[in-house]
Amino acid sequence: MYSTKNVYVNTLHILVCCLAFLALGANFNPLQAQSVTTIKGNIKDALTKEPLIGVSIFIPGTTLGTTSDLEGNYALKTNQAQNKIQFTYLGYKSVTLDFTPGGTQVLNVQLESDAKKLKEVVIKGRSKNYSNKNNPAVDLIRLVVDNKSKNRMESYDFVQYQQYDKLQLALSNSPEKLRNNILLKRYDFIMKNIDTTTLPGTGILPLYMQESLSQRFYQKDPEKRKTVVQAEKKVDFGEFVVINSYVKHMYQDVDIYKNNITILTNQFLSPIADLAPTFYRFYITDTVVVDGQKLTELSFSPKNETDFLFTGKLYVTMDGNYAVQKVDMEVGKKVNINWVRDLHINLDFDRLPNGRFNLSKSVMKTEFAVVDKSKGGVYGERTVSYKDYRINQPQPAGLYEEDDLTKGGPFAKEQTEAFLAANRHDSLTFSEANTYESIDSLRNTKSFKRTLDIATLFIAGFKKAGPYFEIGPVNTFYSFNPVEGFRLRAGGRTTTTFSQKVMFETYAAYGFKDEKWKYFLGGTYSFTDRSIFAFPVRALRVNYQKDTKIPGQDLQFIQEDNFLLSFKRGTNDKWLYNETYNIDYLHEFRNRFSFRVGYRNWKQAPAGSLEYIKASSTPPQEGEPAPEVNRVDNITTSEFRLELRWAPHEEYVQGKLYRFPIVNRYPVFTLRAAAGVKGLFNGDYDYQNLTLNVAKRFYLSQLGYSDVIAEGGYIFGKVPFPLLAIHRANQTYSYQPQSYNLMNFLEFVSDQYASINIDHCFNGFIFNKLPLLKETKLREFATVKVLYGKVREENDPKNDPELLAFPTYSTGLPITYSLDKKPYVEASLGVGNIFKFFRLDVVKRLTYLDNPGVSELGLRGRFKFDF
Repeated sequence: MYSTKNVYVNTLHILVCCLAFLALGANFNPLQAQSVTTIKGNIKDALTKEPLIGVSIFIPGTTLGTTSDLEGNYALKTNQAQNKIQFTYLGYKSVTLDFTPGGTQVLNVQLESDAKKLKEVVIKGRSKNYSNKNNPAVDLIRLVVDNKSKNRMESYDFVQYQQYDKLQLALSNSPEKLRNNILLKRYDFIMKNIDTTTLPGTGILPLYMQESLSQRFYQKDPEKRKTVVQAEKKVDFGEFVVINSYVKHMYQDVDIYKNNITILTNQFLSPIADLAPTFYRFYITDTVVVDGQKLTELSFSPKNETDFLFTGKLYVTMDGNYAVQKVDMEVGKKVNINWVRDLHINLDFDRLPNGRFNLSKSVMKTEFAVVDKSKGGVYGERTVSYKDYRINQPQPAGLYEEDDLTKGGPFAKEQTEAFLAANRHDSLTFSEANTYESIDSLRNTKSFKRTLDIATLFIAGFKKAGPYFEIGPVNTFYSFNPVEGFRLRAGGRTTTTFSQKVMFETYAAYGFKDEKWKYFLGGTYSFTDRSIFAFPVRALRVNYQKDTKIPGQDLQFIQEDNFLLSFKRGTNDKWLYNETYNIDYLHEFRNRFSFRVGYRNWKQAPAGSLEYIKASSTPPQEGEPAPEVNRVDNITTSEFRLELRWAPHEEYVQGKLYRFPIVNRYPVFTLRAAAGVKGLFNGDYDYQNLTLNVAKRFYLSQLGYSDVIAEGGYIFGKVPFPLLAIHRANQTYSYQPQSYNLMNFLEFVSDQYASINIDHCFNGFIFNKLPLLKETKLREFATVKVLYGKVREENDPKNDPELLAFPTYSTGLPITYSLDKKPYVEASLGVGNIFKFFRLDVVKRLTYLDNPGVSELGLRGRFKFDF
C-alpha cells in the first residue's frame, strides 16, 4: 500500500504539513498587544432568529470591516482608538454599538427588518421560504449567464496583455510564537522577515516565493494561446524541494465565467455557472455607482453548505451587458476539502475604452493547517495582475509556433531581475523583497542541510552518502517472497552535484532461500544542459539487470521489492529469473509529444513452481504411459521498441532527481510497438506487438470526477504464452488503479485484447448530505473494470505441441486461461479520505468465479494525500 508516485506527487502536501507543524509551537494568541481589540459574535434576524449572511460590519471613520459568514458569525480586529462598531444590511435597520478597547468582546446582534428600504425581497440567511421563482436576484443571475459568451476574453478575435504573477507561502502564527519557534529562532536573518501587516493580528514568515512577468497572446480562430516569459524569479531550496510546478497547479487561474473553477485540485461550481441557480441562493443586497457605472450587488451562498461551492458577493453592470465588475468570495468551513482553514478569492475587472470589462487583478488567499483548530499554519497568497490589453490586433502566425521564450535566457540572471524590478505591476513589501535573500542564506547553513537531508530520507527514500552519491530507496532494503526467501538489497544513484548531464544507478540484492545474487547497473546521459528529468527530456539510457519478477505484475512507479508489497494473498510462487540488456533514447517536445526508441534483449527463465514445458509433454489420458517431459530452461527475445506519447498541456512535479506528471483534464495517448527478431543476439522468435493506451480524467462538477483508461493490444506472430499479453494482476493488499485487484498472477493471457477501467470519485457528494456522515468529510469511490481478450488458434498450445503449455497446478488444474468466452469484470465501492490520506475499497469479482484459487471479495487499501 505504499506508492512512490503518490509520495512524490504529494511532496507539496507533505511540505505544507511540515511547515504547518513548525508553526504549531503553542496555541495562537490573537492579542498581540494591549491596543488590539477583537470583537466577535453572531448576527440574526430579530423576528425569525435566522442567521444573516453578508452583514457589513465596520468601525465608523476607518477602512476596517468584515462580513458575517454562513452561520451569521463574524470577527473583527482593530487597534483604532474608536469605540463604536456598526452593523448594516440592506432591508434591515442599522445598529451601532459601543465596545471597550482592549481584549476580546462578544457582541451578538439581532437586526430588525425595515420594510421601507426593500419591499421586493426580504434578505435573510438560509430562508426556509427561498425560491428561484419570482426572485429578482435569480432573474438577474440568469441574465449574467445568458451574456457570458460576449463578456469573456474569448469573445475577441485577438487579445494581447501583460501578466504579472506573484505567489508566496509563509508560516502563520502570532509574532511571539514565530520568534520563539525552537526550529527557527536560531536563524536571525529569517526572523527579521516576519510580516505583521498582511494579516491583522497575525504574523507571517515568508518561506517560499515566485514571480513571473509575461506577455500573453490569444487567437480565436483557430484557437491558439501563447505565453512569452519576460522575466521570472523563485526561491530555490535545493535539489529535492522543487515545488513551483505543483504550487502552480494548486493555484490555477480563476475564471469566473467558466462553469467550473479548479482550486487546490478540486472543482468548484462558479456562481455564474449555467446551473448556478440550482445549487446557489442569490439575493440582491445593494446598488452602487462606481466611476459612473451602475452596479447591482448580488450576495450568494450554497443551498448545501458541504458542496463544492462559494459564498460571497459579485457586482454586475446594469448597462445591458450584465458583465461582472468585481467578485469577493470564499470557501465555506463545511466544504469537503482537506488541510484548508480559510480560502478567499477577490477578482477585479476594469473597463476598457470599448466599454467592456476585462480582468485586471486576481487575488487568492489561503490558510493551511494540519489540525483544524490549531492557530498556527501556513499562509499562501497568489496575486495576478493584468494590464496593457490590446484587442483585435493580429499577430504573425509564426508567433504561436515558436517555443515559449524567456528574454535574456536562463543564464542572464542579472538582466532578468533588472527587467522584473523595473516592470513589476506592484512593488514588493519589505518581507517579500527579503525572502529571496533570506532563504538563500538558510539553504547554505549546515543545520538546514541536515534537516533537508533527513526530510529527503522520509519523503524520497534516499540518504546522501557524500556530495556525489545517495543511498536508497530505503523501502527496498529488505523484503521477502516464496522464491528468494529473505531478500536484502543495497543501492543508490549519483546526484546532480556529481553531474547534471549524467546519472548512474546501481543495486545488488541477495536471496537467502535461492542463494542467488541479483544486480542492476544503469546510466543516463542528457543531451540538453538540464537534468535528465527536466522537461523537455532528451536523454539516452543504458542498463543491465539480472533479477526476479512476477509475470503479469505491473505496479506503476512502485519498486517491486518494496517491503510492504511482500505481503500477498493466495499462492505466489510463480516467478521469473530475468536477465535484460536495455538501451533507449527519449526525445520530448514542448508541445508535450514525445517518442522513445530502443532495443531490449531479454532472457527469462521460470522460477519457483513455474515451469516451461512443451505442450507435447502434457499428461496423457488415464491408462496411458506418461511421456517424457520436455522442459525448456529459458527463452530469449531480441526486440526493437518504439513508444509515441502525447499529453496535451501536461505539467509535472519536477525535482532535480525525479519527475512525475500531474493529472489534468486532458487525455494522454500512448502508443507502444515492439518487433522481435529471431536469430539476432540469440532471439528465439519473430513477432510484432502493438498497444494503445488512452487515459483521461473527466470532471463532472458537483458529482466529482472519473479517471477513465481504455487500452487495446494485438500481437502478430506465433509465440509461446510468456510472450503473450499477461494481464496485469494484483495479489497484494494494495489497491492498484490499473491492475485487476482480484485477478491472480498468470491467470489470463491474450494475443488480442481491449479493456476499459472507470474509477469515479464522488468527492463527498453523497456523504455530505447524510446527517451522520457529513461532518467526517469522507469521499465515495466506485470502480468498474472490464477486459475482453482471446488467443488465436496458432498461439493456443492445444493446437501446437511445440508451444509451451499453459501452466497447471500439481493436481492438473489449469493456472492460466484465455478470455475467449466472456470478459473479465470486477467492480468496487470505496471510502476515501479516511484520516485525510487513506482509501479502502471492497472489490467484487463478477466473472470466472469457478477458476481455482479465486477470491470473489476482497479489501484493498491505498495511501493518497490530496486536498
